[in-house]
Amino acid sequence: MRSGSKVVLITGAASGIGRACAEHLAARGHLVYGADRELVEYGRAVRPLFVDVDDDVAVHTAVNRVLEEQGRIDVLVNNAGFGIAGAIEDSSMEESRAQMETNFFGPLRMIQAVLPHMRAQGSGLIVNVASIGGLIALPYQGVYSASKFALEGLSEALRMEVEPFGIEVVLIEPADCRTGFTAARRQVEAAATSVYRDDFAASLAVIEADEDHGADPRVVARRLDQVMNTASPRLRYMAGAPTERLAVLLKRILPYRWFAPIIHGHYRGSR
Repeated sequence: MRSGSKVVLITGAASGIGRACAEHLAARGHLVYGADRELVEYGRAVRPLFVDVDDDVAVHTAVNRVLEEQGRIDVLVNNAGFGIAGAIEDSSMEESRAQMETNFFGPLRMIQAVLPHMRAQGSGLIVNVASIGGLIALPYQGVYSASKFALEGLSEALRMEVEPFGIEVVLIEPADCRTGFTAARRQVEAAATSVYRDDFAASLAVIEADEDHGADPRVVARRLDQVMNTASPRLRYMAGAPTERLAVLLKRILPYRWFAPIIHGHYRGSR
């Protein structure tokens, strides 16, 4: 490992944003472990590592392997996640729990596994990949948005708790990106016969079109690289199209009764 390089562990690294981040950082000379439920061959010397972030034993096994091989973990990137789509009324408890298990409890497991070692070494960076959907609630992605809103709150609190130990916590909030996330999105089982069916279909068509025309995931990789090279990074970094970043600004300054119709109108498409 060359001087100045860091040991980086990235979850959800088999494709999309995670893979872009893993390969970009490896090309920059960092020692990168690409962790995922499926072992894949990466380019640029990324080391494949099995992890299921829903499973306590799998998480600790993966973290311990990196520590045994490298003696430290400098950067944890919590990127693993998926999306469900459907009306909140139609989202079963089982479907909703599965969403929270991966998108919220998964990062929490990883954080709890690495923190003792980062505290012992007196340094570390935890990057939680959230979403603009964790800043602006999206219709028919309510449970997904809830999982990302929860990650935002967790990260804010964690940053305050671990700062005395020399550990930084950062949120990267991607806008729409062209990745396999779109095709992998799960529709709730009740969507097909729902009273919301027509409005949901129109909304989902807009969501998928926005993602298909979204940013290259390497935009997020470059943002991560920037964070890792910043001496005192701030809490939040957005990544994506200026128009989507503008929407976040508008939410901050507009009354909700003005802002909500803008968002709802966009996702109703031509209806």
